[in-house]
Amino acid sequence: MPRRHQPEKHPGGSHRQLRVAETVRHAIADILAQGQVHDPVLEGHLVTVPEVRMSADLKLATIYVMPLGGHDTADVIDALDRNRKFLRGEVARRVNLKFAPDIRFRVDERFDEAERIEKLLRTPAVQRDLAPDTDES
Repeated sequence: MPRRHQPEKHPGGSHRQLRVAETVRHAIADILAQGQVHDPVLEGHLVTVPEVRMSADLKLATIYVMPLGGHDTADVIDALDRNRKFLRGEVARRVNLKFAPDIRFRVDERFDEAERIEKLLRTPAVQRDLAPDTDES
């Protein structure tokens, strides 16, 4: 009897995908924090790794990064792409998987989106709608 495809219950993937993604995130964060990547751009920036997403077959890791302060994001992504082979090898050494996942880097846009929503909530029109009614009639 064939199994039916069940809709995904977890937005980030299966438990295994989430567990492997978190392990890869820790490995990349440790590599960057210890300064093991010898690149002048990366040595001049502190880079945070807020999220990693793994493909269903665990062969592709999309690593979301953000330089501290949000400056020079394009330069940091280019530097990480230049050192992709070294980083993939280090991840393969630290994370016990059958295949070393191919890695790609993306800028984490969640901080910009949160700031946009925060600005929207501070607009006078929204503040007026959120203010308690002082009319006692």
